[in-house]
Amino acid sequence: MPRRGGVALVASLLGFTVITIDVSAVNIALPAIGKSLSGRMTALQWVVDAYTLMFAALMLSAGALADRAGARRAYAWGVALFTLASLGCALAPGIGVLVGARVAQGAAAAVVMPASLALIRQAYEDARARARAIALWTVGGSVAMAAGPVLGGLLTETAGWRAVFLLNIPVGAAILVLLVRVSRSARRPAAVDGAGQLTAVLALAGLAFAVIEGGHLGWTSGPVLAAAALAVASACAFRVVEARHRQPMVPLHMLTDRRVAVPLAVGFAVNAAFYGGIFVLGLYYQQLRGMSGITAGLMFVPMSAVVTATNLVSPRLAERIGRRPVIVAGQLVFVAAMLAMLPLAAHTPAWLVLVLLLPLSVGGALAVPALTALLMDAVPGERAGTASGLLNSFRQTGGALAVALFGGLLSDTGAGFSLPGMRIGLLAVAALLLATAALSRLLLPRG
Repeated sequence: MPRRGGVALVASLLGFTVITIDVSAVNIALPAIGKSLSGRMTALQWVVDAYTLMFAALMLSAGALADRAGARRAYAWGVALFTLASLGCALAPGIGVLVGARVAQGAAAAVVMPASLALIRQAYEDARARARAIALWTVGGSVAMAAGPVLGGLLTETAGWRAVFLLNIPVGAAILVLLVRVSRSARRPAAVDGAGQLTAVLALAGLAFAVIEGGHLGWTSGPVLAAAALAVASACAFRVVEARHRQPMVPLHMLTDRRVAVPLAVGFAVNAAFYGGIFVLGLYYQQLRGMSGITAGLMFVPMSAVVTATNLVSPRLAERIGRRPVIVAGQLVFVAAMLAMLPLAAHTPAWLVLVLLLPLSVGGALAVPALTALLMDAVPGERAGTASGLLNSFRQTGGALAVALFGGLLSDTGAGFSLPGMRIGLLAVAALLLATAALSRLLLPRG
């Protein structure tokens, strides 16, 4: 790989890794955060979803920002804000301040994610070299997601939950130093779509509130119904605004291309399975089985190893048999993962738990590299940031809604861990994955 491309890849990989670790590591730290700041299940759900929702909603315009401001500049802005917000999380005196700082973290991560991928897209013009660079970038994110619980458990038990956020500060500084050696990125003039961004934020926030608070306040309560109505009205308004805007942040014609629309749906389902699985397991290990943070984190070590190995194999497998079979297979493996978790109980032997979780390690690591490369090849280079923003917005939305759904189902009278609720959630996600696997088989090109 060219030297400048290599520096851009390392900088992009570090940023993608740190914003991904922040999701899964915090999941393991949730019980400690709840004890330290007196937070109930709904508050802990907001600690996770305040980050992922802002991540998802703002990534729509952040992708366009990467195109307009240039990938390198947008990436530097995002990393700097993420580093400062991490410091705010570490110093938070209460759950409200922590949730607010997580909102800022999510906004920054929304800029970092598409800008990092656009930086790679611009650094590698050759399609094969770009595919391999994207595969490495995806490996970093997948390994970070799988290794995050291990790191989160170790940091929480040895240095306290605040260390999970303090770790981001030196990494952010290193990324900014690396960016000095990265070539400037091209800029594409475009208008700011404020109305589209506002309606997107309102739609996702309303939907998340309805799902999270529905299990606590009741699905027919006034606030929950009002939030659901806001989500529907805002989604309709978003469609109208984007159709009328001269330079929308989400060009609707892109969504009519099956090479774009299907990967977005698959990304939503895959993240719902993985984020939901990590969230459930973190609470299962600590609340139901009584494990310490370190022990719970170590339970994810085999998953980290399998994710790494699968990510390395996936791009080569896609080159040999085609991307579509790999994407479909990844989703079907995830279905097996959801079904394998159904028998879990308080006294399931630990070795059997690890065996049952192997499919959860393989599914996303198999599908995501091929999925991302397919989408990047389906759009012109100047739309790389927008396409990346769309994909990751759908992925983060899937993860946020899965956490909201599982959180509501897991909470028994507001305080316990409900195994029947967990199983209902697993079956719902399995059904979603079966549907998107069928769409992939029918609509995606094989190559």
